[in-house]
Amino acid sequence: MRIILTMNKLEAYGHIAAMAIRGELVFPTSVNAALRVQLALDDPECPIDKAISLVLAEPQLAARTVAISNSAMFNRAGAPLITNVRGAIMRIGYQNLFALAAAMVVRSFGSKITDPVLRAKAEKLWDHTIAVAALARIIARKVTGVNPDTALFASIVHEVSGFYLLSRAEEFPGLLEEDAENWHAASEEIITREVLRKLCIPEPVSEAIENLRDGFLSIPPETLFDTLLLANLLTPVKSPLQEPQRDLPPHSESAIELFIDDEKLAAMLAEAKIHAIEMNAALLV
Repeated sequence: MRIILTMNKLEAYGHIAAMAIRGELVFPTSVNAALRVQLALDDPECPIDKAISLVLAEPQLAARTVAISNSAMFNRAGAPLITNVRGAIMRIGYQNLFALAAAMVVRSFGSKITDPVLRAKAEKLWDHTIAVAALARIIARKVTGVNPDTALFASIVHEVSGFYLLSRAEEFPGLLEEDAENWHAASEEIITREVLRKLCIPEPVSEAIENLRDGFLSIPPETLFDTLLLANLLTPVKSPLQEPQRDLPPHSESAIELFIDDEKLAAMLAEAKIHAIEMNAALLV
């Protein structure tokens, strides 16, 4: 039987933040199963046969790995279709396989949501996540010069605390109340940090994600944080949980245009849209 706690937004965030500080965050069983695969794949020395066995033990991950290996993101030269897990892993690499396992973790948070309003928010948040991931990978390649695979992984997990809070909102309805004064910000920061820590997200990635709340773009943009921030600012698919957008420093928009003019932005958004559609299809196999 599910127990529903009547609290306002500040109380609900404070309660979950206190649980986070004590290391008592509750994850669904499906998240823990996906997390075990992710942690095993985090070892760069993991033998290929072990990786194949791990993937085959999770049928959804196996199907998604093969599907995404045949997408335009990883098959630009029109190579023959991949039809097995070994070939798929060889094509996309361990880092992107790790990102796929992370996507399973993120999606698992929403798998048990029954409230239709919350489910709709979770789906919109997933659409935003995929849009940012597709665009960040392109920005990494064409603007900031960071590792595109790292940008993809960071983007897939950058809203994981939002998915976690949605998964708890049926127990804590106050989480979704309006908060004009943004009193819950400090608690949300704690929750984000602890969710990322419990999911063993590498420190450079978690640091970039945590800085999205109040960090500012470098000129020229050249870091993972810059990549995530640009993707979030430029994607037309916004988060349903997004706070009112804060004011950018003076001349930020004109500074961005120094590196991404209108023609380049249009081309990047068009490419990202195609990749997002393919990625979404592959991840929902």
